[in-house]
Amino acid sequence: MSRWLKLTIMVIAALAAGQWWSERQLAEPRSPDGTADVAAAAVTAAEPRTDGTQRASLPREATATLRAIEHGGPFPYNRDGVVFQNREHRLPERPRGYYHEYTVETPGSTDRGARRIIAGGNPPEAYYYTDDHYRSFRPVEPPR
Repeated sequence: MSRWLKLTIMVIAALAAGQWWSERQLAEPRSPDGTADVAAAAVTAAEPRTDGTQRASLPREATATLRAIEHGGPFPYNRDGVVFQNREHRLPERPRGYYHEYTVETPGSTDRGARRIIAGGNPPEAYYYTDDHYRSFRPVEPPR
């Protein structure tokens, strides 16, 4: 293998490692002094609770999305219902295919926007809402 090819491979590997590290640092909850916030991480990865966000406190569009999920559709976007992979590990760890994502309409947006409902289970037994495109989640009270 030529010297330039080896050098190129090493540079690409270093850039990939740096990108991974930087994303990892952004994903880890921090306290105000910049240190890792273990308590926040524990809350972020907590099991679904019955004291989740009340549906009445969600945007009207999120409530409509929840109703559509519970009735099996119809859904406005072809990506609604795709598997959510939980790559950032901000939701409790579950087997691949457990979580599915659904778009929450954003008034005035020309695309899908950043708001989503993540439903876990089949049929869904856990719901999470994000309004910042997966950077944070709030558990949503499941239907009774």
